[in-house]
Amino acid sequence: MSRSSAALLSLALLSLTAAAAPPETRFSPEIAHFGELDAASPPKPCGFLFTGSSSVRFWKTLDQDMAPYRVINRGFGGSQIADVTLYFDQVVTPYRPRAIFFYAGENDLWAGKKTPAEVAADFQAFMDLKDRRLGGTKVYFITLKPSKQRFTQLAEQRQVNEEVRAMAARRADLAVVDVVPAMLEGGQPKDIFVGDGLHMTPAGYVLWTEVVRPVVEHEAKTGAACKG
Repeated sequence: MSRSSAALLSLALLSLTAAAAPPETRFSPEIAHFGELDAASPPKPCGFLFTGSSSVRFWKTLDQDMAPYRVINRGFGGSQIADVTLYFDQVVTPYRPRAIFFYAGENDLWAGKKTPAEVAADFQAFMDLKDRRLGGTKVYFITLKPSKQRFTQLAEQRQVNEEVRAMAARRADLAVVDVVPAMLEGGQPKDIFVGDGLHMTPAGYVLWTEVVRPVVEHEAKTGAACKG
């Protein structure tokens, strides 16, 4: 075998190995970091858990925005709903949260491999696992956001949001937190995004806080007692 042929064969084998790698390895460093944080400072149970993709991950002011309520941020960038479900026992179960605020699904659509119905089905799988691990713990689904980069998918995002609303109408442990109206002006996304047109500036998180914080406050005052 020539040297060039051997090199091509080596590259092919590397590609096959990468393709065969378990999907969980993609997020292993972030999940391991969460474990390190917990080991250094174990979170007390009954906080408000925020989990999902980068819109949660980059909410750097979450602690201050929700104070004095205790919150835990376990968002990991690029994740889809199935990823959060895959890592449920690392990013949800250990915290025994009072309630879960969930944001994911946007990346699922953008990847182009799933329909809105399939994305909603993935969220149903998340809820099914939540039932098995945490019983009736309340989940608040934050609606998929209208960003500049992905505005062409607004219709598909609305379908996912409506599917989850229909799900919530049948479940006492699920509610929808709608951030869409606050993020639109004249039917277009407000100027609340960084250069990529996807991730939000601090002004975007101010809008989210105005919508989400009252829900946290209401849950803290009226929600079922957390058993920890």
